[in-house]
Amino acid sequence: MRCFLAIEIPDDVRAALAQTQASLRRRAPRADLRWLDPAGLHVTLKFLGEVPEDALPAVADAVRKTAAAHAAIPLALAGLGGFPSLKRARVLWAGLATGVAELGRLAVALERALEPLGFPPESRPFRGHVTFARVRSPRGLGRITAAIEATPDVAFGNWTAGDVILYRSHLRPTGATYEPLAIVPLAG
Repeated sequence: MRCFLAIEIPDDVRAALAQTQASLRRRAPRADLRWLDPAGLHVTLKFLGEVPEDALPAVADAVRKTAAAHAAIPLALAGLGGFPSLKRARVLWAGLATGVAELGRLAVALERALEPLGFPPESRPFRGHVTFARVRSPRGLGRITAAIEATPDVAFGNWTAGDVILYRSHLRPTGATYEPLAIVPLAG
């Protein structure tokens, strides 16, 4: 099964980001983007890929041990951007304004704990963000880029990340849905 580790975002932050999604869609209705369902938005810590069902207990145990060594993390979601860059974006995201270093340390610790189980570390450094759209083609991207550049100080809200969630991803033609398999509390 296809799995990943993530931090959940609260409903008020999700609603603020959904309003920004809607505003961007109105500015470029013909843009060739796949807008992600706000209900599934999250901060990915580690994409695991295909995980055999019999490996899930070991994965959950590694996450538990790692989470127990990390305190809850105050986070703020603010600012918009794109990967690999806004002008050549394949992904549009909202960024983290606070808690970046702490979340990065947690992500690295999770990678180290999971590597012996056969999950290789990422080749790129961790960049905490919430993906809210995927770019299919550059059609209409210029209007989206201009709208994002016109709102550099957009903020979505603050919260404290208290859990790491192991999700199963169900890929469907209408988009992915996510099933929580384990909710692991951080140390406090």
